[in-house]
Amino acid sequence: MDVFKRNIGNIFFIFILTHLIIWTLIPSLTNNNLPLDTIEALAWGSNLDWGFNKHPPVSAFFLEIFYQIFGAQDWAYYLLSQIFVVTAFIVVFKFAEELFNDRTLSLVSVLLLEGIYFYNFTTPEFNVNICQLPFWALCVYYSWKLFDRQQVTFKDCFLLGVFAAIGFLSKYLFIYLLIAIDLLFFFVIFIKKYKNFDFKYLISLEVFIVLLVPHLIWLTNNDYITITYGLARTGLENSSFLDHIFYPLIFLGKQVGILIPFFVMLFFLIKKFKSKISFKDKKLLFLIFINLVPIFLMFLTSILTGSKIRTMWMTPFYLFFGVLIVYIFQSQISFKKLNGFISAFLILFIFSPFAYAYISITKTDKRTDYPGKEISIKIQNEWKKDFDNPIKVVLGNEWNAGNLSYHLDSRPIWKGSITKENLNNLNKFMCIDNICVGN
Repeated sequence: MDVFKRNIGNIFFIFILTHLIIWTLIPSLTNNNLPLDTIEALAWGSNLDWGFNKHPPVSAFFLEIFYQIFGAQDWAYYLLSQIFVVTAFIVVFKFAEELFNDRTLSLVSVLLLEGIYFYNFTTPEFNVNICQLPFWALCVYYSWKLFDRQQVTFKDCFLLGVFAAIGFLSKYLFIYLLIAIDLLFFFVIFIKKYKNFDFKYLISLEVFIVLLVPHLIWLTNNDYITITYGLARTGLENSSFLDHIFYPLIFLGKQVGILIPFFVMLFFLIKKFKSKISFKDKKLLFLIFINLVPIFLMFLTSILTGSKIRTMWMTPFYLFFGVLIVYIFQSQISFKKLNGFISAFLILFIFSPFAYAYISITKTDKRTDYPGKEISIKIQNEWKKDFDNPIKVVLGNEWNAGNLSYHLDSRPIWKGSITKENLNNLNKFMCIDNICVGN
C-alpha cells in the first residue's frame, strides 16, 4: 500500500497513457471508416465558418487542424479524441488534488470514470460531446480556483472566460454547466452567503461574450439554424402531455443504468455507504453544483418541455462524479480493499476495448464499415475520364459528400446539399447517385 501511495503520479501517468494508446489503436485496427459525427465535422472543417447547420464551429476547427497535419489518416482522429479525453482526466485529477489531502483519493476519483461508458466505449467518435470534455473540466477547475482563493487574479478570470466560450462553441448544452456554476453558485450561493464579490469576476463574462460575438453574428445571418436543429432533435414540436412524464422517467432510468458499473467499482472500495453530509462544507457545496445541478437542470428541461434527452448529450456531465462520490464517502473508503477495487477496474478497463473490437469486427452494417475510400477512388476515376482539373467541391449530405471530401486527395470543399444554385456556381460538375463533385 505504501509503495502504491508513493507512486501515485507514475500510476496516473501510466493509466492515461495506456488509455490513450488502447483507445487510439483499437478503432484504428477494427474500423474501416471514420464514424458519422467525425466525418460530418470534417466536412464542415473543409469549409470553416463560425457555425454550421447542426452545431457551433469548435469541433470542426480542431478536426481541420488535425487534417492539415495528418491528412486522411484515420488513426489521427481517434488520437485527437483520446487527447481530449485524457486532458479532461488530467484536469479532474488536478482538481481532486486541491480537494483531498490524499492523492490516492484523487487517483481513485479518476479511475472510477472508467466505469462510465462515456469515457471509454464511446470515445473513438470525436464529436461535439467529446469536444466539450477538456473545456468542461477546465471551467470547473478555474471556477474552483476563483472560489477557493482569497485573491482573485486577472489570469484565472480571463482563462475561465476563454474556456467557457470554447466549451459553449463546442455545444450549446455547455450552458447547463455555466448556469449551475456562474449563475446559481456564484451569484446565489457564493456571493450571497460569503459576501465576497470582486469586480474581476466580470472579466470572465466580458471575455466570454466577446468570443461569442462572431458566432452570434453568424447565427443571426443564418436564421438561427443551429438552434432550430437542436430543438428538432428533442422532438419538442410533437410532444404531448404524457411526454412531460414519460421522457423524464426514461432520462432518470438511463442515468441509473449508466452508473451501475461505476457503483460496482465503488462497492469494492467502501466499507459502508454511510456519510455525514454538511451543507456548510463549501467543497461539498461546490461539488453538488458542478455534478448534480446540471443533471437536475436537464431533468427539469425534459419535464417542462416534454423533450427527449438523448443519452450521449450527458457525456461531460459526469466528469467530476467520481470526485463527488469519493468526497462524500472518503471516511468509509478502506484501502485494505484496494486490491478488489483495482481488480474491478482492470476488468472494466480491459473488457470495454475488447467489446468495442468484437462489435466492430462482427457487425458489418455500421457506419464504420462504409467503403468511403473505395467510393472516392471510383468517383475520382470517373471524373478523370472527362476532366483534367482536380475536384474542388463536393455537394450532398455530410455523410456521403463528407466522406469524399475526406478521402479524395484534393480535399474538396463541402458546399452543402445539391441545389440548382450550388450547381450553377460550379464550372464543371458530375453527379453520381446522391453526390455531385465539381470545380
